[in-house]
Amino acid sequence: MKRIVIHEEYCIACRLCEVHCLVAHSSSRDIVKAYRHERDTIMSRVVVEESGPLSFAMQCRQCEDPRCLEACPSGAMHRDPRTGAITCDESRCVGCWMCIMVCPAGAVQQSTSGHRIASKCDLCQDADMPACVAHCPNEALTYEEVS
Repeated sequence: MKRIVIHEEYCIACRLCEVHCLVAHSSSRDIVKAYRHERDTIMSRVVVEESGPLSFAMQCRQCEDPRCLEACPSGAMHRDPRTGAITCDESRCVGCWMCIMVCPAGAVQQSTSGHRIASKCDLCQDADMPACVAHCPNEALTYEEVS
């Protein structure tokens, strides 16, 4: 299965991964419209963590044995049969936050959409490559087949 791989030695905390993730999940898919008109209803599913000179993009690790999948009582968290990616069907989420509590990476978040739902990286399922990876200027994020 393909996963996003972090190369923290190349990350400069430019946050372009956050920007392009937010735009990729907006309804307009336009950076200006997304930030000016949709900002309150969409969120980036990647967060850049910083500690001194160290920085890296944090998003779902697509765990082999995902705790979020096991903890989800509604079946909103599921493994996509086509890609093998762990995704969240936000229409089935009941907002119990079990996935948030059990995620060892802290990659599942409360959605900012105004609805009580969980949100996480979906590897940009409709694209050939996740937006965060495609727009990382230093290749600090790569999309690789990982065994």
